[in-house]
Amino acid sequence: MQTHLRVARPVSDLSRSERMYCAALNLVALARFQDHQGFDGVMLGRSGMDYHFEFTQCRAHPVAPSPTHEDLLVFYVPDSDEWQSTRDRLVENGFVSVPSFNPYWDVSGRTFEDHDGYRVVLQKAVWSL
Repeated sequence: MQTHLRVARPVSDLSRSERMYCAALNLVALARFQDHQGFDGVMLGRSGMDYHFEFTQCRAHPVAPSPTHEDLLVFYVPDSDEWQSTRDRLVENGFVSVPSFNPYWDVSGRTFEDHDGYRVVLQKAVWSL
């Protein structure tokens, strides 16, 4: 059995987050739920990936997103053309390029922030330990 990772985050605008992340990162809605014990949400990913994202909003007690500058989603994209097209899609879909809090991420990558302050790093490198 394969382990699967879900990154769950409260968001201020569920539809906006879904549109931004799907278009920028080539994701699709895998599942949705409404008023599930007071929560609305959507899971984004792609078939065959071993991770996905869940964005939620609580109807009764809205949770304000409160990410820090070091709460990062880091994508390693070694191919220059793919890195550039992903970078372009992030900007075209409302992500803002920001200086990284940790300067390491600016050496061979770029940091972007969504409307809630969540950060995505695009590293132009191969993942290695």
